[in-house]
Amino acid sequence: MKILFILFFTVELFFAQSSEKYFIFFKDKGGAKKTLLTKSSREYQEAVNSLSGRSIKRRKKTMGANFITYEDLPVNEEYVDSIKKTGAKIVWKLKWFNAVSAFLTKKELNKIKKFDFIERIKKVKKIKSPQPLKGTKIIGKTYSANKINYKYDYGASLTQYQLSDIPQVHNLGFAGKGVVLGILDAGFAWRSHVAIKELDVIAEHDFVYGDSNLDDGDARHGTAVFSLIAGFDEGNIIGPAFRAKFILAKTEKIETETHTEEDNYAAALQWMDSIGVDITTSSLGYNIFDSGEGDYTYSDMNGKTTIVTKAAELAFDRGILTITSAGNEGRNSWHYITAPADGINTLAVGAVNSKRVIASFSSRGPSYDGRIKPEVVAQGVNCFHAVAYSSSTSYGTGSGTSYSAPIVAGMAAQILSAFPYLSNKQMRSILLEGCDSTQTPNNTYGYGLLSVLNAIQFPNIEKNSSVYNLHKIIYDSLGINSEQVFFNYMVNSISEIHKEKMTSLTASHYIVSLLNKSITTGDTISFYFTYIDTKGTEKQIPANNSYQLIYNDVDVVLSTDFEPKFDIPKNFELMQNYPNPFNPTTTIEYSIPVKNKSNYVTLKIFDILGREVATLVNKRQKAGIYKVTFNAVNLTSGIYFYRLQTAEYVNVKKMILIK
Repeated sequence: MKILFILFFTVELFFAQSSEKYFIFFKDKGGAKKTLLTKSSREYQEAVNSLSGRSIKRRKKTMGANFITYEDLPVNEEYVDSIKKTGAKIVWKLKWFNAVSAFLTKKELNKIKKFDFIERIKKVKKIKSPQPLKGTKIIGKTYSANKINYKYDYGASLTQYQLSDIPQVHNLGFAGKGVVLGILDAGFAWRSHVAIKELDVIAEHDFVYGDSNLDDGDARHGTAVFSLIAGFDEGNIIGPAFRAKFILAKTEKIETETHTEEDNYAAALQWMDSIGVDITTSSLGYNIFDSGEGDYTYSDMNGKTTIVTKAAELAFDRGILTITSAGNEGRNSWHYITAPADGINTLAVGAVNSKRVIASFSSRGPSYDGRIKPEVVAQGVNCFHAVAYSSSTSYGTGSGTSYSAPIVAGMAAQILSAFPYLSNKQMRSILLEGCDSTQTPNNTYGYGLLSVLNAIQFPNIEKNSSVYNLHKIIYDSLGINSEQVFFNYMVNSISEIHKEKMTSLTASHYIVSLLNKSITTGDTISFYFTYIDTKGTEKQIPANNSYQLIYNDVDVVLSTDFEPKFDIPKNFELMQNYPNPFNPTTTIEYSIPVKNKSNYVTLKIFDILGREVATLVNKRQKAGIYKVTFNAVNLTSGIYFYRLQTAEYVNVKKMILIK
């Protein structure tokens, strides 16, 4: 494949000891920007030809027809030749940065500084990247865990995957098929371990030594990461995305500690883009460098300073979902996220243990400019993974955000395999919506623990020139009557609710077209779903609120403004709580009709002496049927009253708490 050779240039490993590696940035690309970007220019055509058809298709999902930008144009070869003539050893041509990296002696550096096409010259940093915390090593075959009606036997890996509901999504049939996932790490012994040797690796390259040998004796970490994403060895490990295709890049060099260089990381992302990668993951975190290199400071964690962060963001701009570990700095004086986790769009992953408690080592946010970081968390403590070199069936445990990040990448591949039309921007949003604290994010857990089951069930839009479809996966252990799945919606908060039967694509996947519904661009659609399970019970999703979208856009959000259930009620009604008597929780249901003029509703709880003990509702509500859960865990047994009040209606009912 021609694209595999575009970025490869001979890396000379033996050079004068006085040589050091530098970035050489050019002022331009050899001509006027507007001229070079015309589709008839040689540079534009070279940029297009450097991309696979798969890469172009992915870019178009995010970038549209203008999928080539100035950054994609090649660096000017005359500039490169002038540098070579000084004796400099070119390593990588980095078109996204309009730069090359090269080994330069002091003499060569002084010559190059005099060229009028040079913008600036910057030393390439050699980066220390911390290894994951070590765990207990397990040699040989492990035990077989209970399958709990799962399709596969996860063995000792069950806990880390069950925490994020990965087995349930495997049961739905999604394991990354049709997705290309790229991994940047310190090497991969993938041909020798039973859990990963049968995986579909479509391209691999060593960006440290300039060859295709990814196993130079330092592949333990990358092997573990690969197995966490996609390992398949029943009774031991079943990773989330074992049916995906993979691109592997070795970007780190292990000496006394793990090292990488910024240009290797950028070159690897550029190469993966050209092949057509959909998702990339790196278990790397950069902030402290070798002596004399100059460390980054917290102020540099702003999403736009470091080379690795810029590279990840440029990849995202081209339609790639970029995922990385948040860092293992939580116990250190520097406890913040590290680059490229500071990226504006790059998804930073923190680590929790099997009890959902944040790991002490997991790096915290925010980014320097105040954004929530990390965005999501997954298990990163005592993760079960393949171990390189001991034997072909060796497994061990390890801890670090470098282990939670690949699990999240695998989950992203599961979602994309279910909905291949999704853009990376839609994917990022859906992953956040699948977390357990999406409405109340913080800088420890981000948006919370990711459940891929929740994420894959979040409704999404498939949109092109002739299609505007809403997709919804529904997972119900009782099964679904596929003839009784409905899309319920209203437009621009008008109280009339429309109800339309959805089309079944599979037993769990339903679709409805949003075209031809007398809806115009810019209209707000509030909606929910109803269905009948195989036991005959009618259910609503979401239970107590709704989803919302702007017509002709692809973003869907969870809304609390619109809360109808099945039909708009004609009268006020306060129903008897159930169960009653109760201990300690009960449900109160009530109806608000269209004629509620003020829309302001209160629902309060009082003890037998008339003292208010709780306020359950105190806000404006549109017409609909509502359910509210009351938890009396802190109250004593006895008789209580609940009162529903609006400007036009008051009703009080009695309930009994028995402990």
